[in-house]
Amino acid sequence: MVNQKLTATEIGFTHEDFAALLDKYDYHFSPGDVVPGTVFSIEPRGALIDIGAKTAAYIPIQEMSINRVDAPEEVLQSNETREFFILTDENEDGQLTLSIRRIEYMRAWERVRQLQAEDATVRSGVFATNRGGALVRIEGLRGFIPGSHISTRKPKEELVGEDLPLKFLEVDEERNRLVLSHRRALVERKMNRLEVGEVVIGTVRGIKPYGAFIDIGGVSGLLHISEISHEHIDTPHSVFNVNDEVKVMIIDLDAERGRISLSTKQLEPEPGDMIKNRDLVYDKAEEMAAKYREQMLAKQQGLTAVADTEALVEEDIPSAMEEDIPSAVEEEIPSAIEEEAPSA
Repeated sequence: MVNQKLTATEIGFTHEDFAALLDKYDYHFSPGDVVPGTVFSIEPRGALIDIGAKTAAYIPIQEMSINRVDAPEEVLQSNETREFFILTDENEDGQLTLSIRRIEYMRAWERVRQLQAEDATVRSGVFATNRGGALVRIEGLRGFIPGSHISTRKPKEELVGEDLPLKFLEVDEERNRLVLSHRRALVERKMNRLEVGEVVIGTVRGIKPYGAFIDIGGVSGLLHISEISHEHIDTPHSVFNVNDEVKVMIIDLDAERGRISLSTKQLEPEPGDMIKNRDLVYDKAEEMAAKYREQMLAKQQGLTAVADTEALVEEDIPSAMEEDIPSAVEEEIPSAIEEEAPSA
């Protein structure tokens, strides 16, 4: 009978050799890697995940989603296979810590950057307010709406639970800043129905030393002090009161900044009529606005004609080669300055 009791020497393969072989073929995992894993065991506050390492990795409940999770079963199922982010290196027991939240977080930032590039309008419900503004969630990320970019007559505290249209002001993953504007979304919507040179009726909602804010159909436009009258005005308070109904003309629509610029000066039949005879200005508003539009059209046609003439002249002028431009001249050309980002 053959003796089945073989010693380690007879086999030529020890436990140490076996361990070394495991190490040789073991995968090397590093924090930041995204790896596939299968749910091995679900626990009350986390789960064990098989990712092919010597020891099952662990994902705590707070790392299971970008949103609040009360129980692991809300996110994971036994034997489910999905991607996991390696959050930390092995602990003293050789166990790695995993995260799903980090993957969702990275993809959410990628998505909001795409939405910003498309200048998309998004909708989100306000879940909290603070002294500076309101808080919303976009793709699971917490976003902030500064108080100056909230266009509503409601008290800020009453906005909780309300769904708002929003435009992106700042998307900065490195600084973890996601800033949005309700005002700009409303202005853009309103701007689609407005035109420069159009006369509209509004209500004075606020007066500052530099001008009056006029509500026109739910959005605010600025009637700057320099656009009230051709005659000098010390303060807008001398012409308007809050809640006055006014007739104004739109002279600029800036969708990028969400600004509407207004004028009553351009509606004056005679300089100073806004001070001396406001009713006459309002009676003649459409007539004066028509003249304004004609002047703007003539000016645009004149500029177009000049541009066409310059283009014809330029065709006869040979282009300068880069090497013909002295470096001293190049140094005098200022670099473009980025527009200042809105503060939260």
